[in-house]
Amino acid sequence: MPAHFGQANQLLGYPPEARLLIINADDFGMCHAVNTAIIQAWQNGILQSATLMIPCPWAGHAMRFLVEHPEIAFGVHLTAISDWADYRWGPIVPREKVPTLVNEAGTFYNFEQMSVFLAQLNLAELELEFRAQIERVLAAGLQPTHLDWHSLRLTGGDAVSELMFGLAQEYGLALRVRGQSWINTVQSHGLPTNDHDFLDSYLLDPTTKSARFVELLQMLPPGLSEWAIHPGLDNAELQAIDPGGSHNRQGDFDFLTSAQAQTAIAEEGIILLNYRALQNVWRKQ
Repeated sequence: MPAHFGQANQLLGYPPEARLLIINADDFGMCHAVNTAIIQAWQNGILQSATLMIPCPWAGHAMRFLVEHPEIAFGVHLTAISDWADYRWGPIVPREKVPTLVNEAGTFYNFEQMSVFLAQLNLAELELEFRAQIERVLAAGLQPTHLDWHSLRLTGGDAVSELMFGLAQEYGLALRVRGQSWINTVQSHGLPTNDHDFLDSYLLDPTTKSARFVELLQMLPPGLSEWAIHPGLDNAELQAIDPGGSHNRQGDFDFLTSAQAQTAIAEEGIILLNYRALQNVWRKQ
């Protein structure tokens, strides 16, 4: 175990044995069904944090909500991948400035094309787009707490992860990290991050998800953990966008707003956080 393990607890003012958890809702702004679920999970559930997808059609709706609720902690969900054949998005900078980020239709590459995208990616173009997404949030008068990313399958230490790390430091934001080696590297800079590789709710079996969430709460280790959750309402809109996964997002929403979740967290003595506490430390480095 690295010498700096548990550093997040110390930097954030908690004892070493404290079990800290950030529950972050990814994809705020993707569509109305996702926005509604995230807002309700904030208002009526255990959700503490979310991240905003600027290139998506419902980002404006999400941003207006955040302007009206400055107390809510949120980050920027840096986006360079699109997900579905019939529901697309692309860069917010002119496409001719970022040709390696777009396919022949002018939108971001599909999730299934990720290896092709990463193989031919121009990092300077990606930086231009990521900066534009952050700057659009700032221009709206919003104050994000952190950066994370949409769909990219990164394990840390790669050029894209290094780019996001640099942007986080430049803009005074915290950063989600993935992969134990990358976690160790970022923590070696004296920065608080999740101590354990973060949980992606999409990787859980939707048929047993609620019970599994409870088990994971009961098994939560000391230190800081993060769950990336994807709430949505299984309605006609989301069924049309994601016919194979709308029920998966509904399962996340149901758990976030359940009495079962609140009970398990209370019984286990888990402390729920958002990224604002981490950001305060990152800004000082």
